[in-house]
Amino acid sequence: MARIIGSIATSHTPTIGFAHDFKSKDDPVWGPIFAAYEPIKAWINEKKPDVFFVIYNDHITSFFFDHYSAFALGIGNDYAVADEGGGARDLPPLKGQAALAQHIGASLMAEEFDMSFFQNRALDHGCFSPLSMFAPRDNGAWTVPVIPLQVGVLQFPVPSALRCWKLGQALRRAIESYPEDLKVVIIATGGLSHQVHGERAGFNNTAWDMEFLDLFEKDPEKLTKLTHADYATRGGMEGSEVIMWLIMRGAMNARVKKLHQTHYLPSMTSIATAVYENAEDVTPSPEAIAAQRQQIGYQLAGAEKLEGTYPYTLQRSVKAHRINRFLHDLVYPAHREAFLADEDAEYEKAGLSPEERDLIRRRDWRGLIHYGAIFFVLEKLGAVTGVSNLHIYAAMRGQSLEDFQKTRNAPGALYSVAGKAAGQQSWDQPAKS
Repeated sequence: MARIIGSIATSHTPTIGFAHDFKSKDDPVWGPIFAAYEPIKAWINEKKPDVFFVIYNDHITSFFFDHYSAFALGIGNDYAVADEGGGARDLPPLKGQAALAQHIGASLMAEEFDMSFFQNRALDHGCFSPLSMFAPRDNGAWTVPVIPLQVGVLQFPVPSALRCWKLGQALRRAIESYPEDLKVVIIATGGLSHQVHGERAGFNNTAWDMEFLDLFEKDPEKLTKLTHADYATRGGMEGSEVIMWLIMRGAMNARVKKLHQTHYLPSMTSIATAVYENAEDVTPSPEAIAAQRQQIGYQLAGAEKLEGTYPYTLQRSVKAHRINRFLHDLVYPAHREAFLADEDAEYEKAGLSPEERDLIRRRDWRGLIHYGAIFFVLEKLGAVTGVSNLHIYAAMRGQSLEDFQKTRNAPGALYSVAGKAAGQQSWDQPAKS
């Protein structure tokens, strides 16, 4: 089974990434930042983890307020460096651990944490600032895949400290119910005390930082009782993001061993680092693992017996993300017009595989479903190409439109999602099976 071998706590201020990219470890101002990560690098080199589970918050870079989630889990295969306004940092993309991420997502949902999921979104300094300091690389490429968890801590209401703690407990059950033997390190980022907006900008509180670190190690449940206002009062409004650390702490044992800790305040943000291991080995019983796996599959158990039915799971979503994205983007007039003018050029631009191109080119509606396309992008393709929803339904069933319509209460009804720009539809195009 997968297991948590330890955890890392680290600030994620862009100061860290700036020091890495432009400053020397011999500089007396920046040197303490480099020094703080040396023991972490040594611990990682000794433990050789297989996966980093990284808890962070995006800084309105890849996640804007048009759709802002409390907990967004990355389930994809890679994560690029985000451009935060002045060009992306010169770092390679991170590799994802999609299979474990999808298992964790399903397990957390089964425990009634209402997660959102993302793919193909770049990660900002919340992830890359600390990782650039200690994550191992070989010939420039990162060697340990990551699973990012983006926590929405910027737009209130946000998750409570207690909710973060409980998510961490559920995260541990999710990881330990994964069958593959993987060594997982949980990385919590953010904090410590700082405020970067308003007349209180520049606020720090070193005494609170040290109290927080002590409670985090020895009495973390006391921290779950604090409100967002408590955290903001003691550590600055932006410093209240340290509630994310409680996700990591909730996934650890009640008693932990602190192997390393530093604190440094060079400018706006108190920079802290720490490494923890569980004080004793607590392995779940085979019965507990089996029960967790059963709970994960409970809601869809039996659906596999439904003929011609393909639940759109996280696995299907990752596999068919590229083709679903291509078809979804037909909602944009420029892509729609380019597609109608030269399909092959648009396929090439999107990097579709030969199989994906062939499925779309032939309007193989049933084949697209089998491949992993969700129906609601098929109806967009139909709307653009003048094919009604009823033609698509018939083709998926392997029937002619006439035969399919005989099964409907209103056999003369034809429709699609095409809007006014599509003009009059003749519905005279044959459906292809």
